[in-house]
Amino acid sequence: MEKIIDQQLQGSALDRPERLGNTKKLYIESYGCQMNFSDSEIVASILAKEGYDTTTDLNQADLVLVNTCSIREKAEQTVRKRLETYNAVKKNNPSMKVGVLGCMAERLKSKFLEEEKIVDLVVGPDAYKDLPNLLDEVEAGREAVNVILSKDETYGDVAPVRLGGNGVTAFVSITRGCDNMCTFCVVPFTRGRERSRDPQSIIEEINDLALKGYKEVTLLGQNVDSYLWYGGGLKKDFKNASEMAQATAVDFAQLLDMVATAQPKMRFRFSTSNPQDMTRSVLYIMAKHPNICNYIHLPVQSGSTRILEAMNRQHTREAYMALIDDIRKIIPDCGISHDMIAGFPTETEQDHQDTLSLMDYVQYDFGFMFMYSERPGTMAARKMEDDVPDAVKKRRLTEIIERQQKHSALRTKNFVGKTVEVLIEKESKKDPSFWSGRTPQNTVAVFPKEQYQPGDFVLVHIEECTSATLIGKAVQMGNA
Repeated sequence: MEKIIDQQLQGSALDRPERLGNTKKLYIESYGCQMNFSDSEIVASILAKEGYDTTTDLNQADLVLVNTCSIREKAEQTVRKRLETYNAVKKNNPSMKVGVLGCMAERLKSKFLEEEKIVDLVVGPDAYKDLPNLLDEVEAGREAVNVILSKDETYGDVAPVRLGGNGVTAFVSITRGCDNMCTFCVVPFTRGRERSRDPQSIIEEINDLALKGYKEVTLLGQNVDSYLWYGGGLKKDFKNASEMAQATAVDFAQLLDMVATAQPKMRFRFSTSNPQDMTRSVLYIMAKHPNICNYIHLPVQSGSTRILEAMNRQHTREAYMALIDDIRKIIPDCGISHDMIAGFPTETEQDHQDTLSLMDYVQYDFGFMFMYSERPGTMAARKMEDDVPDAVKKRRLTEIIERQQKHSALRTKNFVGKTVEVLIEKESKKDPSFWSGRTPQNTVAVFPKEQYQPGDFVLVHIEECTSATLIGKAVQMGNA
């Protein structure tokens, strides 16, 4: 998953009462992609059975966990600062235990435990079920580390505890790991090989969310389009290709059709898509179901075919543009966002101009844009010189951001005068007398509260906008 979120998820009120008899407190923070936030909910569920309820007060915590990201240097720096904070609190509460979860855990296990001695336990993304055993190891004074990657763990049998949410929207993981060896990315090394979750367990989790009043689900995976479940097994369970071919398979388009049909009153989104794997059948399923949001996060990373090849991206500029053409044809009002890297090794000024011209062609609704950051262990770090000067990277990134701001303003302006359906998620941060929600295209919209409540689908007439937000007035309840 390439969409990065630098924000904090603290342990907070659950979507169900605290377990009777639980006496210990868990404080958990998450950084990075949406998958990390989803994983923290799995961890909270596992530890709830071990006597831990979540808390928002660090000083009350018996166990402090930080779920980490390694995809950018800034995320790692943020986590290190938080570990310093935890250890300062621990001086006044020596019995408190501190642990690192996720991608940094796998990459920096020896530093954390042996060299710096700043944590008590280190747990990789596929080892969360081992947390009870690892906590026992800590209590016994032994090293507690498990960063072994799995070929089949999907946590499909764990019902996540919903942390820090709004009670309206939720994430449901459908795949884990990644088989795409992009030269800039650490995910295959920190999260392991790709595997898909049993579709029945996915539908059961979604049905449970519907019963609890949730109105929107985002299906999550590093690469959702490569979702593929072979009737009752994983690829490794079959002896040969012939045996696999005879099994009943469920691909991503079929899964989308299944969940949209199972819960027709619930909205569905998905993230992240990979251009090389997104099929036209997915687009047709999106067009078929009104409850599948018309929005695709479609990372491109560069507009230059030469740079895409150096990144080991399995698509060209031309193939990506053809996919955009198909999206516009099949789903004319589809919102599209992107990830973009400025200053990848060997990037020339012409490569950069190719990126800007691709942006002009697509006119994305919004994007996630970064300077190239060399990540230890990746092919780019091992084989390529980081030869684009920082000043050039910064200038190119600024130009990419400015171009995106221009396109975002054009996209939001197109909504003015139209009536759109908005799912209310929360109170507006800027004005508590307004509700805030999102359109199917994932654009934020705000409007006066009136008689509506979070979780309501409301038709809103858009009267004005900024480059990122639609501003309007509620007309009536929506149809969902």
